[in-house]
Amino acid sequence: MGEPVAALIRPLALALWGAVLLVSTLSGRLDLLLRGVFHPLVGLSGVVLLALALQQLLQGRREQRWNRSWSLSCLLAIAVLLLPPNPSFSDLASNRNSDLGSTVELDFLLPPGQRSLTDWVRLLRSQPDPQLYAGDPVRISGFVLRQPEGPPQLGRLLVRCCLADATPIGLPVRWPAGFTPKPDQWLAVEGTMGVERLGGQERSVVLASSIRPIPRPARPLEP
Repeated sequence: MGEPVAALIRPLALALWGAVLLVSTLSGRLDLLLRGVFHPLVGLSGVVLLALALQQLLQGRREQRWNRSWSLSCLLAIAVLLLPPNPSFSDLASNRNSDLGSTVELDFLLPPGQRSLTDWVRLLRSQPDPQLYAGDPVRISGFVLRQPEGPPQLGRLLVRCCLADATPIGLPVRWPAGFTPKPDQWLAVEGTMGVERLGGQERSVVLASSIRPIPRPARPLEP
């Protein structure tokens, strides 16, 4: 491969990865991977990579030989640009620990019908007595979360930074007879909070009266 072409490989790779970061920031792709507070940092990194690519191009830096690693980097960047991310939250959740640590706090101030799935999970883990919530209205949304044993739950992913530190949470749901929830399907569920006995202990369960499929939210990750 001639030197003029070889000299373009490194700045081309830097420019492509800069484009990946900028396109991901501007198109909303990052909403599936990263908390919104970090999006400007990704966009800024893209601008820096584009600036480095331009600097190297203007300096006419030449490679002495064809560098396969930079070539592969170009191909990978192109693939990322052309193939948007489509992570399976259910598959990811099955390999993650659902421990919320010591950050769980009580919140009785929010009316039951306005509590999100995340609000309910945190509340139930703080004060797990199911009799406290029996009969409360429930209006939640989430994705169908497979369970190692028992029926699927309705789940969400909590992140501090990105999918790498995601913590899955879920609420047990008593699905209507004849309804088969599909993993990763997003649903809006309305009903009431009930009580069921499992393994000799009582726990809260959502008694679903209305279920409708919904599109995956633009920002499906929760802090």
